[in-house]
Formats: sequence, C-alpha cells, structure tokens
Amino acid sequence: MTPSDYPPRSLLYVPGSNARALEKARGLAADMLIIDLEDAVPADRKAEARDAMRAAVVAGYPGKRVAVRINGTGSEHQAADINAVAGLPLDAVVLPKVDAIADLELARGLGLPILAMIETPAAIYAARDIAADPAVAGLIAGLNDLAHELKLPNGIDRGAMGHAIEAIVLAARAAGVWAFDGVYNAIDDAPGFAAEAAEGRRLGFDGKSLIHPSQVDPCNAAFAPSEREIAAAEALVAAATGGAQRHDDRMIEDMHVAAARALLARAGR
Repeated sequence: MTPSDYPPRSLLYVPGSNARALEKARGLAADMLIIDLEDAVPADRKAEARDAMRAAVVAGYPGKRVAVRINGTGSEHQAADINAVAGLPLDAVVLPKVDAIADLELARGLGLPILAMIETPAAIYAARDIAADPAVAGLIAGLNDLAHELKLPNGIDRGAMGHAIEAIVLAARAAGVWAFDGVYNAIDDAPGFAAEAAEGRRLGFDGKSLIHPSQVDPCNAAFAPSEREIAAAEALVAAATGGAQRHDDRMIEDMHVAAARALLARAGR
C-alpha cells in the first residue's frame, strides 16, 4: 500500500476482543478494517485481543485492506502489540497519539506503512514532519482526543477545531500522503453522520474512520464521486484541447483536466 494507490473511503474500527465483530466484518463493505488493540479493548483483555487479531488476519479478509491499531508510544502494551503484529500480512499499522517523529520509531521496525493518528495540539504542530516521514502513508484525525486536549466545553466541536482539522489535511497534502477524517460518535444519528462525511470530503479528506457498521455504506457514498461529478468530469475531459480554454462558462487548464481524469479513475475503481 502506497499513497499512490486508491485511498480507502471507509476505515472501520473493529474491536480485537469482540469475536462476533471480527467475523461480521468479513461481510461489510468497508474499504479498510482496522482491528483495534487500543481504545476498544479493556486493559485486562489485551492479550486475548492480540490472539484473536492474529487468528482473524491469518484467516483473511478477502477483498479488504486490513490494518491493526496498536497501542501508542509509552504504553506498557505497545511492545507486545508489535510482537503480535510482526510478520502478519497487513496493509498498514495504525499508530495512535503520534506527537513527534520519535513516536514512530518502534512501529517503523515492522516494515509496514504507518497511518499516524494526530490527536493532540503538539501533534498538530508536528503534523508536517510526521507526514513527511518515509514510513508514513497517511494521517488520521483523532478528534475525540484532540477535543479533550483542547478543553472544548462542548466535546467535538468541528467549528472550534477548524484550524487543527485543516492543518492535518495540509500536512498530508504537502507530504503526498493520505488524510482521513475522525470518527462520528452518534451512531444513531444518520443525518448528522451524512452531513459530517460530506463536510469531510469538502475539506479534502480521502475518507473517514468509523466506529459502527451502519456508517460504512453512507461513508462510501459520501467519498465516492456522484453521478453529476462523473458526468461533468467526462464532459471536461472530452472538451479539453490542451492549455487554457473556456468550458461550460469557466476557464479550465491542464490542472483541471488532470483532476477530472483522477476523479473518473476513482469512480472506475
């Protein structure tokens, strides 16, 4: 998996200690499954979750990309997580609480692409350097922790975190890696999720991390080109003759043609 590959739209966290969830995930349409050894697993079930994770990955998830979220730097569980992940046929490792390049060191030894979670004010300021590290394939916005660290009175207030969210996208784009939006906590609020997913795409994210299977299909829809976008891109490519020109009452140039072709390639996938 490299940043030039088709980016996953939906990244679903699956608790490593939940056997039913691990099995159910095989039938879901998520582009990437992130088997979670961190927040979703109680401290007294970490060893159990590692064993279940290994069994699930070895059994395989045909047609899906699979990653594992290990515990972060400084955690007493990280070394055991890394040992459990070593040698598995994974597409990536998700590393939480990456505040600086030094936090990547142990995970780097796995030789897997790292999706680094940006979850603190320090991480926001270091995001550009983190994204530029050769081991990093993408950034994931960890907005629950960030809101807590910022002491926001109303929890996840995306308006209050606007600068931080944009900084994550900017850092990823500057480094040529992926950027993924944070989770939406209200699992029964379908309209709210749809609105936030649409906003995430508008802000430039490639996809969104998810905490419930019900969010997979609307997430895939939000981050896929619409029929209207596809038609417009096809018309633009067909009309392009090279250089700057007028098309559909606006000026276009080679940059717009390249963007239209990229959209059509993504729709074709």
